Formats: sequence, C-alpha cells, structure tokens
Amino acid sequence: MSTPLAAIRLLALDVDGVLTDGRLWYSESAGEIKTFYAHDGAGLKQLMRNGIVVALITARQSPIVTRRAAELDIEHVFQGVADKGRCFSEFLERVGIKPAFSAYMGDDEADLPAFEIAGLRIAPANAVPRVRDAADWCTQGRGGEGAVREVCDRLLAARDADADSSGK
Repeated sequence: MSTPLAAIRLLALDVDGVLTDGRLWYSESAGEIKTFYAHDGAGLKQLMRNGIVVALITARQSPIVTRRAAELDIEHVFQGVADKGRCFSEFLERVGIKPAFSAYMGDDEADLPAFEIAGLRIAPANAVPRVRDAADWCTQGRGGEGAVREVCDRLLAARDADADSSGK
C-alpha cells in the first residue's frame, strides 16, 4: 500500500458498486430502489467519530443517496459528478487534506481519475479488473456486502495500533 492506513485522514467513496451491490432496481410505483449494508453505515459513523472525514462522490443523482447520507450524518456528498478526479481534488483542497492522507474506494473505470489523486486506492472484490489492477488494496468483501465496513475496521485498527506503538 502506498500510504500507511494509520495516516489516512479522509475516505471518499463511490456509491453504486461500493456502498451498494451495483445493481440498479427500478419500479413503476416506487421509482429507484437501492440497498445499503447496515454494517457499512455503522463503520462509516465510527470513522467520523474518530476524526476521519467521509465523502461520497457519485456520477448518478439519487434522492436515495441523499437520504442515506443524511441518516449517517455524511455532510460531504457530491452527486451527478462527471469528473470524479477533479471533484476529489477540489474537495481535498477545500478541506485542507493532502492527497497523500486520503483514500478513495471505487469499483469502475469512472473512479480511476480519483485513484490517480488518492494516497490509497481501494477496490471492492467485485470491482472491474482494470480498477482492481490499479488498486493498492482489494477488499475481501463485495460492494454492498461489507466491503466498506472492512475498510473502516482496518483503518481504525491501524490508528489504534499506531497510537499504542507511539505511547499515545
């Protein structure tokens, strides 16, 4: 891995294929349907309670994503993003975090521009081959099935281990 896990101060995530399993469900009566894994949300809340900034960057526009982000108290949500690399770079600059201390998790080729900026590039197990090849770390879990929780748990464990070794 290029950036040590304990150094990560910001985690940005794609939504479809990362926080969801990537399938898009449509219903004539209910509109769009997405499923989110509850453990992923709990992990993201733990990250934020421990000072790690969390952001969502997605190419699609969805009121469901807005709702889920609000439930999790994720304040940095970027939807309808055509250039994820540019969005990610501008966001890092705005919050004053150097790219080396950031991680980005994505599953498809639209995420590769953000990968070029992130200090740590993460792909869920079900990411497309080109993204898995570009990633520093591929999770055991699939998107929408605990991959994000796996990332959250490892980031927090690395911070705890770093604090223990430095006597903090």
